[in-house]
Amino acid sequence: MAQVLEFKLPDLGEGLTEAEIVRWLVVVGDVVAVDQPVVEVETAKAMVEVPCPYGGVVTARFGEEGTELPVGAPLITVAVGSQDPVGPAGDSDRAARTDRTDHTEGSGNVLVGYGTQAPARRRRRVRAQITVANGAAPAAPAPAPAPNAPAPQTPAPQGPVPVISPLVRKLARDNGVDLHALRGSGPDGLILRADVEAALRVEVPATVEALTPAAPSEGTRIPLKGVRGAVAEKLSRSRREIPDATCWVDADATELLRARTAMNATGAPKISLVALLARICAAALARFPELNSYVDTEAREVVRLPGVHLGFAAQTERGLVVPVVRDAHTRDAESLTAEFARLTEAARAGRLTPGELTGGTFTLNNYGVFGVDGSTPIINHPEAAMLGVGRIVPKPWVHEGELAVRQVVQLSLTFDHRVCDGATAGGFLRYVADCVEQPAVLLRTV
Repeated sequence: MAQVLEFKLPDLGEGLTEAEIVRWLVVVGDVVAVDQPVVEVETAKAMVEVPCPYGGVVTARFGEEGTELPVGAPLITVAVGSQDPVGPAGDSDRAARTDRTDHTEGSGNVLVGYGTQAPARRRRRVRAQITVANGAAPAAPAPAPAPNAPAPQTPAPQGPVPVISPLVRKLARDNGVDLHALRGSGPDGLILRADVEAALRVEVPATVEALTPAAPSEGTRIPLKGVRGAVAEKLSRSRREIPDATCWVDADATELLRARTAMNATGAPKISLVALLARICAAALARFPELNSYVDTEAREVVRLPGVHLGFAAQTERGLVVPVVRDAHTRDAESLTAEFARLTEAARAGRLTPGELTGGTFTLNNYGVFGVDGSTPIINHPEAAMLGVGRIVPKPWVHEGELAVRQVVQLSLTFDHRVCDGATAGGFLRYVADCVEQPAVLLRTV
């Protein structure tokens, strides 16, 4: 006789206490194997697939897509062990099951990306007959059509929709948008969130009623949950706890751009500008370690950290995330370029793990990509500082005693005034500006 086991939402780690169901990967009646992903959830830090530690037949699901569940809440129940179906089809069903493997013990694994013993694999969903516990007979087969009845119309099969983001699928499903009818604007026809939103705008009927201004109301309410909720909480905590200050300076980046052009002309892998800025940050933190630290408020101590784990701000469809480049102080420009590219791609695809989003010691924020010159960044709690980089644009500049047009960038440093005074912060920022203006300065420190 089969044993029904309950699988609960596991401890997600990193202090996370709840997750939102984005997409179910199984339905009641499916046969699942040990460690097969059964649901995709969105936490405050990442989108992850949850593998079930039991193998058997899914007998129940708990929670609809869009529902937020706390850690420890039931997700599914699974009937494990052998099951003998009733009725004349029993022999054929038993033969069909000889190719399946029953798993009566859990694997002990938790989440993909949280130390699962083996990579999770997508498996073909298999429907199984389940013996009804209360003895009720299984549903009768549909009656055969009358001899002269017209044949039922079978819809033509449609190919896979080029959509990666489950959030895009959910947006389309909630608003009745047929993804098969859309042409994606992303690479290789990938359907993006903007494509679904554009379709929604087109489908609004241009009637007199639609053009009539709506009556005043409370406005649209958008829940602060998921990534947006986590960002809001972290920024609010930063403002509450950290007495921050900001200083800034303009720098002539002409020589830095020339150095990058020369490096990329050698035929070696291309070096990104953000990788060069990361090298400059690592060198500056070695000279001013006060800014590579955090404040332990309970112990009333400043904790200086031995290594530089460099976070960088990345804008995605799910909102702002800050992936972390581990041990940035040990990497060269080529390695930094490759790691920035890998983490950025994973962020846009929603594949970052919580481990890739935590543990930063200093953040580099290139808001120049948005076409702005300056900003006063909010520190990424519990770090002690953040360097902001504006756009690089040609401006009049006094160079070698003469007025010239140079490539100028504004640099800003927001720092925790508890870890250092303005002299240290100013020294850090001035050193960064010197390296931007004269990249050879780095050669004296590496």
